[in-house]
Amino acid sequence: MGIKANKHRGRNRYHGRGKKAGRGAGKRGGRGLAGINKHRVMTRIKYMPKHWGMHGFNRHPSLRNVNVTVNVGQLENMAGDKDSVNLTEMGIDKLLGSGRISKALTVTVSEASAKAVEKIEAAGGSLETDSDEDWGEWEEE
Repeated sequence: MGIKANKHRGRNRYHGRGKKAGRGAGKRGGRGLAGINKHRVMTRIKYMPKHWGMHGFNRHPSLRNVNVTVNVGQLENMAGDKDSVNLTEMGIDKLLGSGRISKALTVTVSEASAKAVEKIEAAGGSLETDSDEDWGEWEEE
């Protein structure tokens, strides 16, 4: 409460603001983001500089490639007591190299990271990629 309102306190019911002043959101300058293109524009520029416009981009959903992945550390549990795992049949697209493997397994998957291949071969296993894509035109000459 300001000095002027203190002086009016007890003498009248409006405290120096008049009968209808301050009803609604008048004193605040509007509710929410009201006035950000008018009287509160400098506040918005100073404290929320990225409020206006678009930032960044999203690729079209048809261009996105989202792989279903599994890590090397999960392979032993998936194989159970078998010596081979076919991840393609399980709906897994890519094998990643996080974790440890101590059992020699034959893994079939469409894609695998370099680290995953290295870890499987170090454990005595092998990796078969069933990529049926023809990259002939992209090979360097």
